[in-house]
Amino acid sequence: MPVNEERIIIGWRLSPLVIGALCGATAAVCWATGFVAARHAVLIGLTPPDVAFHRFVWAGLFLLPTVGRLRDLGGVGWGRGLIMLLLAGPTQVMASATGFTMAPLGHGAVIQPATSALGSVLLAALILHEGLSFARALGTGIIVIGLCAFGADALGTIGRQGLVGDLVFMSAGFAWAVFGTLLRRWCIEGMRAATTVGALSLLVYAPVHALLFGFDRMAAVGLWENAVQILCQGAAGAVAIFLFTRAVTLLGGGRAGVFAALVPGSPWPSDS
Repeated sequence: MPVNEERIIIGWRLSPLVIGALCGATAAVCWATGFVAARHAVLIGLTPPDVAFHRFVWAGLFLLPTVGRLRDLGGVGWGRGLIMLLLAGPTQVMASATGFTMAPLGHGAVIQPATSALGSVLLAALILHEGLSFARALGTGIIVIGLCAFGADALGTIGRQGLVGDLVFMSAGFAWAVFGTLLRRWCIEGMRAATTVGALSLLVYAPVHALLFGFDRMAAVGLWENAVQILCQGAAGAVAIFLFTRAVTLLGGGRAGVFAALVPGSPWPSDS
């Protein structure tokens, strides 16, 4: 291979823009996997707290040894760590899974990522002072129109329950946008963010889940269904946090947030 050509290929591979784009796109695939698994979990009898447990506690069990000093969560700090846990941890997943009890998969798989993308662009402009180009402004307007269309469809075909479900999806998506913006502002890298959220989920959420919700429903659905959730929620969720925060670091909050809109919606109008 000629030297110049080799340099071009190596340079392309090491380009922060390319690496950030690949991280964002792969995170979108992980999110899509999690949405489908969450909807399936609700249909077979698991509750939103059960989904949140699978999403974070198992990952936290493996990531806890990498945290470092527990007194300050390896330098992140408990204050920032608990904010991250609230925005991108079990409560965020419970909100998303609750939405699936009121609205179809297609609504959640479109509304939540779209709201995340919209919030990321706006927060990046307002808080991080990233430039808002005409293309981004146009895309933001299209997202707003799309969200209004979904809300009207939910109200007309499902009723108020569907509209409430859509609003829940929007709140979960906006929480993720705030999470990404804060990571950028605090200069916290992807692996550290994933480790912090996972470790705090194990230390804080697991005992709360055991006391308030128990494990009867998990036992009832069987080993295979729980294994599916561990893989599609726990493994994919931890990877998504790492890749998304890596994309935020490399691309900025506004650009990285747009990758949430790549999550594919359901091709079915309902889940019957």
